[in-house]
Amino acid sequence: MRSDIRTLDLNLLKTLDALLDEGSVTRAAQRLSLTQPAVSAMLTRLRDFFDDPLFIRAQRGMVPTARALTLAGPVKQVLNDISVLLAPAVFAPREARMTYTIAATDYALKTIVVPLMAALKKQAPGIRGAVVPVDHPRLARQLEQGEVDMALVTPQTTPEDLHGQALYQEEYVCMMRASHPQAGAAALTLDAFCALEHVLVSSHGSFRGPTDDALSAMGRSRRVGLTVNSFLVLPEILRVTDMVAVVPRRLACRHDHMVIMETPLAVPGFTKSMAWHERVHRDPAHQWIRALCAEVSQPGYKLS
Repeated sequence: MRSDIRTLDLNLLKTLDALLDEGSVTRAAQRLSLTQPAVSAMLTRLRDFFDDPLFIRAQRGMVPTARALTLAGPVKQVLNDISVLLAPAVFAPREARMTYTIAATDYALKTIVVPLMAALKKQAPGIRGAVVPVDHPRLARQLEQGEVDMALVTPQTTPEDLHGQALYQEEYVCMMRASHPQAGAAALTLDAFCALEHVLVSSHGSFRGPTDDALSAMGRSRRVGLTVNSFLVLPEILRVTDMVAVVPRRLACRHDHMVIMETPLAVPGFTKSMAWHERVHRDPAHQWIRALCAEVSQPGYKLS
């Protein structure tokens, strides 16, 4: 069968469109940056494919046949559709309508998701946000299957074969209520630090963390009187007790009526990063949201 779409070359349609517009093999060749013999050969193939002369020689160029005239509109539409299909996708934030799912800890909720959503609602109000807990055993599969679009994790907890980008480096400080007995001290000594009762945030209910490892290396220890699984309740506990907590600086800076003091020993911090799957790596909407996430995570970014 001659008119089998599987045998149709896209370049033939471009040639037919040029011939219909120009009414001349010579002018069509110039428009397509081809030689006149090449266009003539394509016209021969077009005639064979459609089983019609398509163009008849006349005194002033070529006259399209009735069949060619019926093809004019559809050919232009097909070429336009293909052009749209092959054009780079353009993302318009204000017109966007989508749901974006982020896997985050309560720490990342406070430090990253809050400013990100504030910026999103101003720049792309049609984007809905969904935040789910970080489920490390299932995270790679969730990202692969589209259940999660981006995860706010650390490089050490990022599954292999994912894309990742560091957002910032976090450090630890000591936080206590403003009326705490130690709040007025010029600095927190190591002896005072170890004597105080501490609250530790641990998702597993552990009474040991990075601070204890650092103390142990110095031959010292502290008193951990309470372990909780969320940073969100921490300020409430500190407000009603004389306990203190070693917390990420960015989180401590977001609480009123609290005093921040430098720890009397070096406690290793961590890198906060975002991770995503290859399936959304080149998507313009996802690229834009990730760029915005990186922007709001920069030191000194202010919520307006």
